[in-house]
Amino acid sequence: LYRQTLSKTLLEKYNIMDTVELILKKGYIIIRPKKSPRKGWEKSFKNMHTNGDDKQLMVDIFEAENFEEWN
Repeated sequence: LYRQTLSKTLLEKYNIMDTVELILKKGYIIIRPKKSPRKGWEKSFKNMHTNGDDKQLMVDIFEAENFEEWN
């Protein structure tokens, strides 16, 4: 088993914190930080609330809904 350690400076330079994504190509390996698909959502939701953009667009219950089917 071959093991190599990357320097802290290199990890910080490329914003690699906890986990990485390895992409195997013919003849080389790409190492990049694993990105969260929801990164930045919390800040965006807070901004929406601050700006009043988080209002409900649709009613919770439609007049034609039949709840008897679910009993």
